[in-house]
Amino acid sequence: MKEELIISGRMNPNIDPYLNIWHWHIPVYLFLGGLAAGILFFAAFYTITGREKEMPTTVKWATFIVPIALIVGLLALFLDLKHQLYFWRLYTTVRLESPMSWGAWTLMLVTPLSIIWVATYMKEIVPGWKWPWKFLDTSEAFVIKHKKELAWILIVLAVILGIYTGILLSAFNARPLWNTSILGPLFLVSGLSTGAATIIWMSKSHYERKIMSRIDILLIIIELFLVTHMIMGFLAGSEVKIASAMLFLGGQFTVSFWVFFVILGLVFPLILEILELRGFKIPVGIPAFLILFGGLIFRFIMVEAGQFTRYLY
Repeated sequence: MKEELIISGRMNPNIDPYLNIWHWHIPVYLFLGGLAAGILFFAAFYTITGREKEMPTTVKWATFIVPIALIVGLLALFLDLKHQLYFWRLYTTVRLESPMSWGAWTLMLVTPLSIIWVATYMKEIVPGWKWPWKFLDTSEAFVIKHKKELAWILIVLAVILGIYTGILLSAFNARPLWNTSILGPLFLVSGLSTGAATIIWMSKSHYERKIMSRIDILLIIIELFLVTHMIMGFLAGSEVKIASAMLFLGGQFTVSFWVFFVILGLVFPLILEILELRGFKIPVGIPAFLILFGGLIFRFIMVEAGQFTRYLY
Protein backbone atom coordinates (compact mmCIF):
# COMPACT_ATOMS: atom_id res chain seq x y z
CA MET A 1 0.00 0.00 0.00
CA LYS A 2 1.30 3.43 -0.92
CA GLU A 3 1.01 6.12 1.71
CA GLU A 4 0.48 9.73 0.65
CA LEU A 5 0.86 12.78 2.86
CA ILE A 6 -1.56 15.55 1.94
CA ILE A 7 -0.47 18.97 3.21
CA SER A 8 -2.70 21.11 0.98
CA GLY A 9 -6.15 20.94 -0.50
CA ARG A 10 -4.84 22.51 -3.73
CA MET A 11 -4.47 19.12 -5.37
CA ASN A 12 -8.25 18.71 -5.38
CA PRO A 13 -9.93 19.54 -8.69
CA ASN A 14 -11.33 23.06 -9.14
CA ILE A 15 -9.82 24.34 -5.86
CA ASP A 16 -7.92 27.07 -7.70
CA PRO A 17 -10.03 29.63 -9.58
CA TYR A 18 -10.40 28.62 -13.22
CA LEU A 19 -11.51 30.98 -15.95
CA ASN A 20 -13.49 29.34 -18.69
CA ILE A 21 -16.11 31.88 -19.65
CA TRP A 22 -14.90 32.96 -23.09
CA HIS A 23 -15.96 30.67 -25.90
CA TRP A 24 -16.14 30.99 -29.70
CA HIS A 25 -17.66 34.48 -29.64
CA ILE A 26 -14.48 36.25 -28.48
CA PRO A 27 -11.96 34.76 -30.97
CA VAL A 28 -14.42 35.35 -33.82
CA TYR A 29 -14.86 38.95 -32.68
CA LEU A 30 -11.08 39.45 -32.38
CA PHE A 31 -10.49 37.92 -35.82
CA LEU A 32 -13.13 39.98 -37.60
CA GLY A 33 -12.00 43.15 -35.83
CA GLY A 34 -8.40 42.55 -36.94
CA LEU A 35 -9.49 41.73 -40.50
CA ALA A 36 -11.56 44.92 -40.73
CA ALA A 37 -8.69 46.96 -39.31
CA GLY A 38 -6.28 45.51 -41.87
CA ILE A 39 -8.49 46.25 -44.87
CA LEU A 40 -9.29 49.77 -43.65
CA PHE A 41 -5.62 50.52 -43.00
CA PHE A 42 -4.56 49.71 -46.56
CA ALA A 43 -7.59 51.46 -48.10
CA ALA A 44 -6.84 54.63 -46.14
CA PHE A 45 -3.09 54.42 -46.80
CA TYR A 46 -3.39 54.17 -50.58
CA THR A 47 -6.01 56.92 -50.61
CA ILE A 48 -3.69 59.24 -48.69
CA THR A 49 -0.81 58.43 -51.06
CA GLY A 50 -3.04 59.11 -54.09
CA ARG A 51 -2.88 55.60 -55.58
CA GLU A 52 -6.60 54.82 -55.76
CA LYS A 53 -6.49 54.03 -59.49
CA GLU A 54 -3.54 51.64 -59.11
CA MET A 55 -5.12 49.80 -56.14
CA PRO A 56 -8.88 49.68 -56.86
CA THR A 57 -9.62 46.52 -54.86
CA THR A 58 -7.65 47.80 -51.88
CA VAL A 59 -9.31 51.20 -51.79
CA LYS A 60 -12.81 50.31 -53.00
CA TRP A 61 -14.05 46.75 -53.33
CA ALA A 62 -12.40 45.07 -50.34
CA THR A 63 -13.80 47.74 -48.03
CA PHE A 64 -17.33 46.41 -48.62
CA ILE A 65 -16.33 43.52 -46.34
CA VAL A 66 -15.46 45.85 -43.46
CA PRO A 67 -18.96 46.91 -42.26
CA ILE A 68 -20.14 43.29 -42.53
CA ALA A 69 -17.13 42.01 -40.57
CA LEU A 70 -17.60 44.67 -37.89
CA ILE A 71 -21.34 44.07 -37.52
CA VAL A 72 -20.93 40.27 -37.34
CA GLY A 73 -18.07 40.71 -34.85
CA LEU A 74 -20.17 43.01 -32.69
CA LEU A 75 -23.04 40.52 -32.86
CA ALA A 76 -20.71 37.78 -31.60
CA LEU A 77 -19.55 40.08 -28.81
CA PHE A 78 -23.17 40.92 -27.94
CA LEU A 79 -24.06 37.21 -27.73
CA ASP A 80 -21.19 36.72 -25.29
CA LEU A 81 -22.43 39.42 -22.91
CA LYS A 82 -24.03 38.27 -19.68
CA HIS A 83 -26.27 41.33 -19.30
CA GLN A 84 -27.03 42.13 -22.93
CA LEU A 85 -29.62 44.83 -22.27
CA TYR A 86 -27.01 46.98 -20.51
CA PHE A 87 -24.38 47.12 -23.26
CA TRP A 88 -25.15 50.83 -23.73
CA ARG A 89 -23.52 51.58 -20.39
CA LEU A 90 -20.13 51.24 -22.10
CA TYR A 91 -20.96 54.55 -23.77
CA THR A 92 -21.89 56.47 -20.64
CA THR A 93 -18.26 57.02 -19.67
CA VAL A 94 -14.73 57.16 -21.06
CA ARG A 95 -11.99 55.38 -19.13
CA LEU A 96 -8.59 55.93 -20.72
CA GLU A 97 -7.02 53.20 -18.59
CA SER A 98 -9.54 50.59 -19.81
CA PRO A 99 -8.89 48.66 -23.06
CA MET A 100 -12.59 47.80 -23.25
CA SER A 101 -13.51 51.49 -23.13
CA TRP A 102 -11.03 52.20 -25.94
CA GLY A 103 -12.46 49.31 -27.96
CA ALA A 104 -16.08 50.28 -27.41
CA TRP A 105 -15.57 53.88 -28.51
CA THR A 106 -13.30 52.93 -31.42
CA LEU A 107 -15.90 50.48 -32.74
CA MET A 108 -18.64 53.07 -32.32
CA LEU A 109 -16.66 55.48 -34.51
CA VAL A 110 -15.13 53.12 -37.07
CA THR A 111 -18.33 51.20 -37.91
CA PRO A 112 -20.42 54.14 -39.22
CA LEU A 113 -17.33 55.69 -40.86
CA SER A 114 -16.64 52.43 -42.73
CA ILE A 115 -20.25 52.42 -43.92
CA ILE A 116 -19.86 56.03 -45.12
CA TRP A 117 -16.63 55.05 -46.92
CA VAL A 118 -18.37 52.19 -48.72
CA ALA A 119 -21.40 54.35 -49.57
CA THR A 120 -19.22 56.67 -51.67
CA TYR A 121 -18.59 53.76 -54.07
CA MET A 122 -22.17 52.54 -54.39
CA LYS A 123 -22.69 54.35 -57.71
CA GLU A 124 -19.65 52.56 -59.13
CA ILE A 125 -20.63 49.08 -58.04
CA VAL A 126 -24.38 49.46 -58.80
CA PRO A 127 -25.00 51.23 -62.13
CA GLY A 128 -27.85 53.67 -61.92
CA TRP A 129 -27.76 53.82 -58.12
CA LYS A 130 -29.72 56.76 -56.72
CA TRP A 131 -30.01 57.87 -53.13
CA PRO A 132 -33.63 58.11 -51.92
CA TRP A 133 -33.12 61.56 -50.37
CA LYS A 134 -31.37 64.59 -51.80
CA PHE A 135 -29.41 65.33 -48.62
CA LEU A 136 -27.64 61.96 -49.08
CA ASP A 137 -26.36 63.12 -52.50
CA THR A 138 -25.08 66.31 -50.87
CA SER A 139 -23.48 64.33 -48.05
CA GLU A 140 -21.85 61.96 -50.55
CA ALA A 141 -20.34 64.85 -52.49
CA PHE A 142 -19.00 66.34 -49.25
CA VAL A 143 -17.36 63.06 -48.20
CA ILE A 144 -15.80 62.51 -51.63
CA LYS A 145 -14.37 66.03 -51.53
CA HIS A 146 -12.82 65.36 -48.12
CA LYS A 147 -11.84 61.73 -48.76
CA LYS A 148 -8.24 62.17 -47.65
CA GLU A 149 -9.25 63.75 -44.36
CA LEU A 150 -11.56 60.78 -43.76
CA ALA A 151 -8.72 58.42 -44.69
CA TRP A 152 -6.46 59.99 -42.04
CA ILE A 153 -9.14 59.44 -39.42
CA LEU A 154 -9.68 55.85 -40.52
CA ILE A 155 -5.99 54.95 -40.61
CA VAL A 156 -5.63 56.05 -36.97
CA LEU A 157 -8.79 54.19 -35.94
CA ALA A 158 -7.67 51.09 -37.86
CA VAL A 159 -4.37 50.97 -35.97
CA ILE A 160 -6.14 51.46 -32.64
CA LEU A 161 -8.69 48.75 -33.51
CA GLY A 162 -6.02 46.30 -34.66
CA ILE A 163 -3.78 46.73 -31.64
CA TYR A 164 -6.71 46.85 -29.22
CA THR A 165 -7.68 43.27 -30.07
CA GLY A 166 -4.39 42.14 -28.53
CA ILE A 167 -4.30 44.64 -25.68
CA LEU A 168 -7.77 43.45 -24.64
CA LEU A 169 -6.16 40.13 -23.68
CA SER A 170 -2.83 41.45 -22.41
CA ALA A 171 -4.62 43.65 -19.85
CA PHE A 172 -5.63 40.51 -17.90
CA ASN A 173 -2.75 40.45 -15.41
CA ALA A 174 -4.04 37.26 -13.77
CA ARG A 175 -3.50 35.23 -16.97
CA PRO A 176 0.24 34.75 -17.61
CA LEU A 177 -0.16 33.75 -21.27
CA TRP A 178 -2.08 36.92 -22.07
CA ASN A 179 -0.09 39.25 -19.86
CA THR A 180 2.61 40.17 -22.38
CA SER A 181 3.18 43.42 -24.27
CA ILE A 182 3.83 41.40 -27.45
CA LEU A 183 0.14 40.61 -27.96
CA GLY A 184 -0.84 44.13 -29.05
CA PRO A 185 1.70 44.39 -31.92
CA LEU A 186 1.25 40.69 -32.76
CA PHE A 187 -2.52 40.99 -33.20
CA LEU A 188 -2.08 44.22 -35.16
CA VAL A 189 0.38 42.61 -37.61
CA SER A 190 -1.81 39.51 -37.87
CA GLY A 191 -4.84 41.68 -38.66
CA LEU A 192 -2.92 43.58 -41.32
CA SER A 193 -1.79 40.26 -42.83
CA THR A 194 -5.34 38.88 -42.99
CA GLY A 195 -6.48 42.16 -44.54
CA ALA A 196 -3.73 41.97 -47.17
CA ALA A 197 -4.60 38.32 -47.87
CA THR A 198 -8.26 39.24 -48.43
CA ILE A 199 -7.28 41.97 -50.88
CA ILE A 200 -4.96 39.57 -52.75
CA TRP A 201 -7.76 37.02 -52.99
CA MET A 202 -10.27 39.57 -54.33
CA SER A 203 -8.03 41.51 -56.70
CA LYS A 204 -7.96 40.81 -60.42
CA SER A 205 -5.00 43.11 -61.03
CA HIS A 206 -1.63 41.38 -61.25
CA TYR A 207 0.12 44.62 -60.25
CA GLU A 208 -2.07 45.07 -57.18
CA ARG A 209 -1.62 41.44 -56.09
CA LYS A 210 2.12 41.77 -56.51
CA ILE A 211 2.28 44.88 -54.30
CA MET A 212 0.10 43.35 -51.60
CA SER A 213 2.00 40.04 -51.73
CA ARG A 214 5.25 41.84 -51.01
CA ILE A 215 3.63 43.64 -48.10
CA ASP A 216 2.12 40.38 -46.82
CA ILE A 217 5.47 38.59 -46.98
CA LEU A 218 6.99 41.31 -44.80
CA LEU A 219 4.05 41.11 -42.39
CA ILE A 220 4.34 37.31 -42.07
CA ILE A 221 8.08 37.59 -41.34
CA ILE A 222 7.37 40.21 -38.65
CA GLU A 223 4.62 37.98 -37.25
CA LEU A 224 6.99 35.00 -37.06
CA PHE A 225 9.54 37.19 -35.28
CA LEU A 226 6.95 38.38 -32.74
CA VAL A 227 5.74 34.81 -32.10
CA THR A 228 9.34 33.68 -31.53
CA HIS A 229 9.98 36.65 -29.27
CA MET A 230 6.82 35.89 -27.28
CA ILE A 231 7.83 32.25 -26.69
CA MET A 232 11.40 33.22 -25.77
CA GLY A 233 10.07 35.88 -23.38
CA PHE A 234 7.92 33.28 -21.63
CA LEU A 235 10.83 30.83 -21.32
CA ALA A 236 13.01 33.55 -19.78
CA GLY A 237 10.33 34.51 -17.26
CA SER A 238 8.95 33.17 -14.00
CA GLU A 239 7.65 29.66 -13.41
CA VAL A 240 4.12 30.51 -14.50
CA LYS A 241 5.44 32.11 -17.70
CA ILE A 242 7.46 28.99 -18.47
CA ALA A 243 4.36 26.89 -17.81
CA SER A 244 2.49 29.10 -20.31
CA ALA A 245 5.14 28.49 -22.97
CA MET A 246 5.02 24.76 -22.32
CA LEU A 247 1.40 24.71 -23.48
CA PHE A 248 2.91 25.20 -26.97
CA LEU A 249 6.11 23.19 -26.38
CA GLY A 250 4.82 19.72 -25.64
CA GLY A 251 1.52 20.69 -23.99
CA GLN A 252 -2.03 20.26 -25.22
CA PHE A 253 -1.87 23.17 -27.71
CA THR A 254 1.40 22.12 -29.34
CA VAL A 255 -0.07 20.55 -32.49
CA SER A 256 -2.74 23.21 -33.06
CA PHE A 257 -0.26 26.06 -32.51
CA TRP A 258 2.67 24.81 -34.56
CA VAL A 259 0.87 22.85 -37.29
CA PHE A 260 -2.31 24.83 -37.92
CA PHE A 261 -1.07 28.33 -37.07
CA VAL A 262 2.70 28.55 -37.58
CA ILE A 263 3.23 26.04 -40.41
CA LEU A 264 -0.07 26.12 -42.33
CA GLY A 265 -1.04 29.69 -41.41
CA LEU A 266 2.34 31.44 -41.74
CA VAL A 267 5.27 29.43 -43.14
CA PHE A 268 3.45 27.62 -45.95
CA PRO A 269 1.65 30.70 -47.36
CA LEU A 270 4.93 32.65 -47.00
CA ILE A 271 6.68 30.10 -49.23
CA LEU A 272 3.80 30.11 -51.73
CA GLU A 273 3.77 33.91 -51.98
CA ILE A 274 7.54 33.99 -52.51
CA LEU A 275 7.24 31.35 -55.25
CA GLU A 276 4.44 33.32 -56.91
CA LEU A 277 6.56 36.47 -56.97
CA ARG A 278 9.35 34.43 -58.58
CA GLY A 279 7.07 33.46 -61.46
CA PHE A 280 5.57 30.16 -60.35
CA LYS A 281 1.86 29.66 -61.05
CA ILE A 282 0.27 29.54 -57.61
CA PRO A 283 -3.53 29.86 -57.21
CA VAL A 284 -3.93 33.07 -55.19
CA GLY A 285 -6.76 31.58 -53.17
CA ILE A 286 -4.53 28.99 -51.48
CA PRO A 287 -2.11 31.26 -49.56
CA ALA A 288 -4.89 33.79 -48.90
CA PHE A 289 -7.18 31.13 -47.41
CA LEU A 290 -4.35 29.68 -45.30
CA ILE A 291 -3.49 33.11 -43.87
CA LEU A 292 -7.12 33.76 -42.96
CA PHE A 293 -7.46 30.27 -41.50
CA GLY A 294 -4.23 30.70 -39.52
CA GLY A 295 -5.33 34.07 -38.18
CA LEU A 296 -8.64 32.65 -36.96
CA ILE A 297 -7.00 29.55 -35.42
CA PHE A 298 -4.40 31.73 -33.68
CA ARG A 299 -7.09 33.71 -31.89
CA PHE A 300 -8.98 30.57 -30.88
CA ILE A 301 -5.76 29.10 -29.48
CA MET A 302 -4.75 32.25 -27.58
CA VAL A 303 -8.20 32.76 -26.05
CA GLU A 304 -8.56 29.10 -25.03
CA ALA A 305 -4.97 28.54 -23.87
CA GLY A 306 -4.92 31.77 -21.88
CA GLN A 307 -7.82 30.54 -19.78
CA PHE A 308 -5.74 27.52 -18.72
CA THR A 309 -2.90 29.63 -17.30
CA ARG A 310 -2.99 31.13 -13.81
CA TYR A 311 -0.80 32.32 -10.96
CA LEU A 312 -0.47 29.98 -7.99
CA TYR A 313 -0.19 31.65 -4.59
